Amino acid sequence: MSNRMWGGRFASGPAEIMEEINASIGFDRRLAPQDIRGSLAHVAMLGKKGILPADDVAAISDGLKSVEAEIARGEFAYRRELEDIHMAVESRLTEIVGPTAGRLHTARSRNDQVATDMRLWVRDTLDALDAQVAELQRVLAESAEKYAATVMPGFTHLQSAQPVTFGHHCLAYVEMLARDRGRFRDARARLNECPLGAAALAGTSFPIDRHAVAAALGFDRPTANSLDSVADRDFALESLAAASICAVHLSRFAEELVVWTSAQFGFVKLSDRFTTGSSIMPQKRNPDAAELVRAKAGRIVGALTGLLIVMKGLPLAYSKDMQEDKEGTFDALQSLSLCLAAMTGMVRDLEPVTETLKCAAGSGYATATDLADWLVRELGMPFRQAHHVTGRVVAAAAERGVGLEELPLDAMREIEPQITDAVFAVLGVENSVASRTSYGGTAPDNVRVQAQAWLAKLAPVEKVDGGAGTGMESAAFMERPAELS
Repeated sequence: MSNRMWGGRFASGPAEIMEEINASIGFDRRLAPQDIRGSLAHVAMLGKKGILPADDVAAISDGLKSVEAEIARGEFAYRRELEDIHMAVESRLTEIVGPTAGRLHTARSRNDQVATDMRLWVRDTLDALDAQVAELQRVLAESAEKYAATVMPGFTHLQSAQPVTFGHHCLAYVEMLARDRGRFRDARARLNECPLGAAALAGTSFPIDRHAVAAALGFDRPTANSLDSVADRDFALESLAAASICAVHLSRFAEELVVWTSAQFGFVKLSDRFTTGSSIMPQKRNPDAAELVRAKAGRIVGALTGLLIVMKGLPLAYSKDMQEDKEGTFDALQSLSLCLAAMTGMVRDLEPVTETLKCAAGSGYATATDLADWLVRELGMPFRQAHHVTGRVVAAAAERGVGLEELPLDAMREIEPQITDAVFAVLGVENSVASRTSYGGTAPDNVRVQAQAWLAKLAPVEKVDGGAGTGMESAAFMERPAELS
């Protein structure tokens, strides 16, 4: 193969190993829709500015649409010797419309072309991820409302700490995911500038209209510096950073599901739809979906780390190293999409074992803080003194092998004579959670109000622009409900 795409500078084709390391069409082929979209906007602008004659613009546009249709039908031949999707599309366009296809590359370079394609792909993917995170928030909020009064243990250091409700626990992830959506929105807003027209690195001498191309592709504006336009991938890095944080949130929840579904905990049940069996132990029901969500967080964080290392030593402007931005970004964001789908399915599927949760909520003297608060509230005792008294009461209960609510009043009075039988009202787990009425607390009434506010906020919103969208039609989902502000 000769280097025919590069013209007269090269007399022979690349070495086989050069072709092996250089080709990217095996993975950048997924940029085909974005590449054609960008080319259509570019050629339309060239026509409007009089840089290309109308007949050429029409021929190229029709040819690009034919290529787009072939790709959609699965009939497009991705030829490895053409190196990347940009050359593959241009080569097929040449077969369809002849030499006129060569005019498409007027006033642009592959450098600004690929930077634009990547921004478009990342933007499209962030919009899709935003919708998925919103759906996960919805199912969590539905569970929160349903299980607003289902008592469960709250942990610190994975040790029983204080009773909370299952609904309150679900809402904790709704809040985390809301911040994830905010990070996706911020990343999207910063990437929404169009590099096309920056050319290789210095701009172009043709009288192009970069603002028109940016508007046609749904960008807010063109990038302001031609060097920066082709030299940086911070939009991908920021998106991967946001994806990594979201993946960590999902991983933490997945870890809880792994623990909660174990025989030792038995807090929740997952059906056959999200568990697998063992090849040798017929009794096993393994939470493999949760385990894989947990594992894929490493894959997503790894993509961020990998791209940071690729970029850290590159001089301006473009270097071939930057071809390595694609595989990791594609894989990470699509892995996150899969994790979100799996987690949403598991939340819909899981069933809390309410009696086990209630029993566990009262273990480990989880209402000790309620006793200390009662001593402060009813006896006017300084909290540090109440903490000390409560510790002695817990020790006495532990010595007898009973819970705080089972310790006789006389035994408590031996430690603090002012304690009355009214104290038993705060030692039950239901009473404990019901008393936590402070803003953001676990009281069932609080949980219901928050769950209902989130569900109202997360109601689907129809797009109003009728086109590709700006991604902001879902922005209302990302903010905290006014009721919770």
